[in-house]
Amino acid sequence: MFSKSSLEMLDTVARLGSFTAAAEQLHKVPSAISYGVRQVEQELDVILFRRLPRKVELTSAGELFIEEARLLLRQMEEVKAQTKRAAHGWQKTLKLTLDNVVKLEKMKPMIEAFYEKFEFAELQINMEVFNGSWEAIAQGRADIVIGATSAIPVGGDFEVRDMGRLDWAFVMSPSHPCVREQSLTEAFVSQYPAICLDDTSSVLPKRHTGHYASQRRLLLPNWYSAIECLKNGVGVGYMPRHIAMPLIESGELVEKILPDDKPLSQCCLVWRKDDNHKLIEWMVDYLGSSQQLHQDWLEY
Repeated sequence: MFSKSSLEMLDTVARLGSFTAAAEQLHKVPSAISYGVRQVEQELDVILFRRLPRKVELTSAGELFIEEARLLLRQMEEVKAQTKRAAHGWQKTLKLTLDNVVKLEKMKPMIEAFYEKFEFAELQINMEVFNGSWEAIAQGRADIVIGATSAIPVGGDFEVRDMGRLDWAFVMSPSHPCVREQSLTEAFVSQYPAICLDDTSSVLPKRHTGHYASQRRLLLPNWYSAIECLKNGVGVGYMPRHIAMPLIESGELVEKILPDDKPLSQCCLVWRKDDNHKLIEWMVDYLGSSQQLHQDWLEY
């Protein structure tokens, strides 16, 4: 409805309170400024400025208009800057998914480094469980996934960096009947619900934490709820060792050894191949080598 130059002219008049002073700053004659203001007022059918002997003042309608005009000018500049950045491969948002098995201690320094580096960009962080992480990258809901587990169940234009193996601990409440058993058997353990995180995938086959075939599961959305159920003796289950060890050391949970081989999850960093998205490239470089990834996100 109004050009950028006309909004800038009105802003200058409002700041300086004078057609003459605005004309000097904009390198125009005062009559051109007066005419430009009058044209906008006629378009709006509203008086924006009161003409006084030596100055002009905003009317109440003018104050509202100038406030909105300044907002529009800022938005125009941002659109211009975003367009230029996008043309050079700098997107506005980086979508990052964390698999629920990873440690969260490195989130704070990662976020701080990102926001210090990029004044224009935002992080969108989501959390998924098991195949839900792969689904996020396959469906474009994530640019990067930290801690995707097990074999790659989907095809796509993405790259993978090994993060090493996630170790699991089989835990329960100190008051749970399993604690009193010298040697746990499948038959004994299967009497009690297996505390499992519910895979967040909706299309891919769901995977769950290790449990016996005849054991009923209690499916939960995250480790926070799973820990509460384990501490309250609702069931037993496997938990990533980096999450379990502080609870074991404090006596809130007890680790027991099962006769079967415990699950070992191979984890990886996954990212979309996109030469026109430099935020992905920066984040992958920031997260570092396989050894660094394992230490930062999986190791106790």
